[in-house]
Amino acid sequence: MPLATKILALLILALAVLWAVVQYRARMHEARAETTHPPEGRLIEVDGHTVHAVVMGEGPDVVLIHGSSGNTRDTTLSLAPRLAREFRVFIIDRPGLGYTDRINTSGATITQQADLLSAAAAKLGAEEPIVVGHSYGGAVALAWAVHHPQEMSALVTLSAASHPWSTGLSTYYKLLSHPVAGPLVIPLITAFVPDAKVEQAVTEVFAPDAVPQGYMAHFGPGLTLRRNSLRANALQRANLLGEIEALSPRYPEIEVPTEILHGTADDTVGLSIHSEPLARAIDSAELTTLDGAGHMIQHSEEDAVVQAIRRAAERAGLRPGG
Repeated sequence: MPLATKILALLILALAVLWAVVQYRARMHEARAETTHPPEGRLIEVDGHTVHAVVMGEGPDVVLIHGSSGNTRDTTLSLAPRLAREFRVFIIDRPGLGYTDRINTSGATITQQADLLSAAAAKLGAEEPIVVGHSYGGAVALAWAVHHPQEMSALVTLSAASHPWSTGLSTYYKLLSHPVAGPLVIPLITAFVPDAKVEQAVTEVFAPDAVPQGYMAHFGPGLTLRRNSLRANALQRANLLGEIEALSPRYPEIEVPTEILHGTADDTVGLSIHSEPLARAIDSAELTTLDGAGHMIQHSEEDAVVQAIRRAAERAGLRPGG
């Protein structure tokens, strides 16, 4: 065998061994994440897909929709249990995140997600719930309001992505959503990303507010770092701008009572680009700006969020329990 052929064969073998190690480490990290942070609630089948949902409390129905890279645990640390004193709360993992299945390999659209979540909520017994969405989840909540207006009583958006923006997709999401680079890079992240890097990313999302005590341990970032979740999240994020461009002209159709909350220091989803024009587009909307608050207002401004959900209930003719 020629020397060049031997060298090439050895290189291919070395790469194969390295890739096997990467995949093994990725599987081990995924297994650890699922062992330490198992499903909190029920797994149900909706239109052939497994959906994970947590249900707690009694009173008017409220659905909480988490944002990008999130899962049910983002709100079960504090907000959902507090709401459960007055409402029946449904916290549902979006497709590909937490323990809800991906519904396709191209990135579930916000409309497809609204279809699935509204069907899941109905199967769990929710009747015309107040739909609350944070960040990317706010876009899903808006799609729910446009496409399923009879299946909700009120809308609450928190730091919601609602309108087109001019900045390009980050390098991170470009890589992870790429048809070739994504499947190569994602296992490396799952296998090797250090805890310190994850903690830094979470701190940056919360800034200028502090990360709540116990949040990292409760949330379980390892769930988000699983290969399927990274891929699903990246594809959804890459497709979001075009989906919002298509959806946003229909916001004037929304007639349910709407409460919009947004922090003035949010540099992830800008107030002036999103919630301010959203409030102008929806006749029934009331905008509350939270001075100095960042992106994660479901934690840093929990009192204001609870008050907004109460206002939405009252405007919809619902009476919270407790």
